[in-house]
Amino acid sequence: MTVIADSSTRIPQRTYSRWAALVVLCAGTLMTILDGNIVTVAMPAIQSDLGFSGPGLAWVVNAYLIPFGGLLLLVGRLGDLVGRKRMFTAGLAVFTAASVLCGVATDQEVLIAARAVQGVGGAMTSAVVLGMLVALFPEPREQARAIAVFSAVGAAGGALGTFLGGALTQLLDWHWIFLINLPIGVAAWFAAVRVLAPENGAGLGRGADYPGAALVTSALMLTVYVVVGAGERDGTATALLALLAAALFTGFVLRQARTERPLLRLRLFGSRLLSGANAVQVLMIATMFGFQFIGALYVQRVLGYSELATGTAFLPAPVAIGLLMLFLSARTIERFGPYRVLLAGLVLIAAGMALLSRAPADGSYAADFLPPMLLMSAGFAAAMPALTGLAMSAAREEDGGLASGLFNTTQVVGGSLGLAVLSTLAASRTDELLGEGAELVPATAEGYQLAFRVAAAIAVAALMLAAVALRTRRPEHSRRRH
Repeated sequence: MTVIADSSTRIPQRTYSRWAALVVLCAGTLMTILDGNIVTVAMPAIQSDLGFSGPGLAWVVNAYLIPFGGLLLLVGRLGDLVGRKRMFTAGLAVFTAASVLCGVATDQEVLIAARAVQGVGGAMTSAVVLGMLVALFPEPREQARAIAVFSAVGAAGGALGTFLGGALTQLLDWHWIFLINLPIGVAAWFAAVRVLAPENGAGLGRGADYPGAALVTSALMLTVYVVVGAGERDGTATALLALLAAALFTGFVLRQARTERPLLRLRLFGSRLLSGANAVQVLMIATMFGFQFIGALYVQRVLGYSELATGTAFLPAPVAIGLLMLFLSARTIERFGPYRVLLAGLVLIAAGMALLSRAPADGSYAADFLPPMLLMSAGFAAAMPALTGLAMSAAREEDGGLASGLFNTTQVVGGSLGLAVLSTLAASRTDELLGEGAELVPATAEGYQLAFRVAAAIAVAALMLAAVALRTRRPEHSRRRH
């Protein structure tokens, strides 16, 4: 027998079923990650079918990201209070139902509204997963292996979503990128109800700070809105919205410092590992998400690949990430420690992005795109499990859901930031060159090169920050805090 830790109770569960529970958690996470990426390749088809304008089309993505990123911290804490299994299964149900609504949508308003509900369900599901995983596998060696499996599924799911988006859109139609979630979601929900151990949360009376919840949720949603919509507004409006978000965050922090039962214990941020790991993740995910989005555009608009061919071109990435994480990640972390493995991974990411920044207008997939992609895949396979382990090792058991929600929140912020900054830079450079009389494909390629160079610089910044903020002795990582 082994023990699954919960914030208020400890429930025995057979050892073998822990790995079945890990499969269920990975399945739920895979569905939300796939959906976050599967839309990218299908965007032109959605625009053509429903008549979206250029700015309006962005809300197919933004409507999902804003509630997803805004609610992660809140529902992570609520998962600690009402029980993480309840939050996870409820999130699966909401996400699956919203996916069906997206799949049957015949006008813009229904699709955008359903995408927003999807974001709510995705936040409910994703926010508590890492906390459940760490509680399932408290022993450092098994925990490193479980985190490697979980990270492999998440990382591979991002690139797999690009492939499935292209395949389903070209072979069937864009509606199926959402409808495919129905059988997956139903199966995952029944499996979760059966396999995940029941647990009792600490109770809503212990930390249900509703004014604080309103402040932080509004601040996070507004932050994501500012980031993802920055290219559609003038600088003054963006600055004013950013100041409002900062004011809301300030009000939240002041309330948490004074209230008797805070939603977020500010002592969490006193941990150098937790704060540093989340800061590093913002930069690393900004780099990788930017690569995924801008890279897909390069393959389509510069190399001239179709949707299906573009998805296929990205398949080596999830294969490499999955194999490396499953068979090497836990071993290398155990041997060298998460700090060294993280730094090595970030070096590979920065090097791969630097190589990709040289991809020319007359380049080829085999020579100019595949090698950098594999290099970055190897780097991400090393860095992500190490970074996850460092972040979650700093959280107490009763704060597992909150720490998980925080870690997922910084993923969303990093991805949104990377997408907004890099896509804006690429578009601006391309427009500038076109205005000077350059041809479309060379101008487009040079815009993407600029984005890749900036992404490489962001990766270097992540490396420098990790080297300073996350330096620690290996025994410290292995200790559990109680």
